[in-house]
Amino acid sequence: MKKFIYAVMFVALVSLVAGCGAAATPAPEKPAEGEAKPAAGDLTAGVAIYKFDDTFMTAVRNNISAAAEGKIKVDIVDSQNAQPTQNEQVDLFISKKMSVLAINSVDRTAASVMIDKAKAANIPMVFFNREPQPEDMKKWDKVYYVGAKAEESGTMQGTILVNYWKAHPEADKNKDGKIQYIMLKGEPGHQDAELRTEFSIKAVTDAGIQVEKLAEDTAMWDRVKGQEKMAAFLGSQGDKIEAVLANNDDMALGAIEALKAAGYFTGDKYMPVVSVDATAPALEALKAKTLLGTVLNDAKNQGKATLMVAYALAQGQAPSKDNTGYDIVGGQYVWVPYKMVTLDNIKDAE
Repeated sequence: MKKFIYAVMFVALVSLVAGCGAAATPAPEKPAEGEAKPAAGDLTAGVAIYKFDDTFMTAVRNNISAAAEGKIKVDIVDSQNAQPTQNEQVDLFISKKMSVLAINSVDRTAASVMIDKAKAANIPMVFFNREPQPEDMKKWDKVYYVGAKAEESGTMQGTILVNYWKAHPEADKNKDGKIQYIMLKGEPGHQDAELRTEFSIKAVTDAGIQVEKLAEDTAMWDRVKGQEKMAAFLGSQGDKIEAVLANNDDMALGAIEALKAAGYFTGDKYMPVVSVDATAPALEALKAKTLLGTVLNDAKNQGKATLMVAYALAQGQAPSKDNTGYDIVGGQYVWVPYKMVTLDNIKDAE
C-alpha cells in the first residue's frame, strides 16, 4: 500500500514539474547566419524642388529618387516657384517628423527662416542648387549645401565664345574688333544668374577681346520667355548682334527658335549661342549645329550627392567622403565640377 502511495506521489510531482516547464518563456532565437539586417525603412527625407517643369531640376530630381532606392524613403514635392508654398511644405515635413530635409529654394534669401524651423525641430537640412547666403549657412552645423560654383560655368561659357571668335574672323560682322552681344539672364538675384553673367564676359575681356552689350534681360530660366526676349532683341538690334549668351540651356533653346524664325542657321547666316546645363535637348541642338556650346551642369552627381549627404544626416552621421563618396569642403559644402561641352566632346556629356 505504501509503495502505491509513493508511486502516485512521484507521478504527481513529475507532472507538476512538466507543467511549470511548459509555462516558461522560450529563449529567443538567434538570427540565421548571413541573415540581412532590417532595412532602414523608417528613414524619411522631405525634398522640395522650386518647380518641377525646370528641365535641369527634373534631371536632379530623378537622380535623387534613383540614389534613394534601398536607402531612404523620399517625399518629393513641387514648390511651383512660390516661396510661400515651399514654406508650407517645409512646415508639413517638420510636422511629419521627417529624418532630414533637402531643399531647392525658390528664394535663396528665405533659407534663414527654414533653417530656424528645422533647427528648432532638430531636423538636419541639405540645400541644393540654390545656395543660401554664407551667414545663413553658419546658423547651424547640421546645414549643408550641394551645388556647383557658378563662376566656373560663366568662365567656361566665355572661353567657348573666345575660342570661336579667334577661329572665325567672319564672326566680327562690322569689323570693329568687338563682340556685340545679347545676354539672357536667369532669375534676378539668383547666384547662378549673376555669376554666370559676370564671369562669362570677364573671360572674354580677360582674353583681350573687347565687348559691347547691346541688350540684357531676364527670361527666368524659361524657354518660351527666352524665345520672346530674343525675338524682341532681333527686332530692335537686328544684324548688329554677333553673339548670344544665356545663363541656361532652356533660354538658349528659346533664343535659337527666334533666330531660326529670323532666317539664321540656313546658308551662311549663323549666330554663336552659348549656354549652361548640357541637357538632352541642348545636346541635340549641338548636333544640329544651332548651339555653339554649353557647360555640363552635372545633374547626376548633384542629385546623388544631395541624397547621400541627406542619408548620412538621417542616420545621425556627420557627412564625410567615407559615407557620401564626396568631399565635404569647409565642413558644409559639396562642389560638383562643371565641364565645357562642344560638338568636339559631346560624347563626354552624353
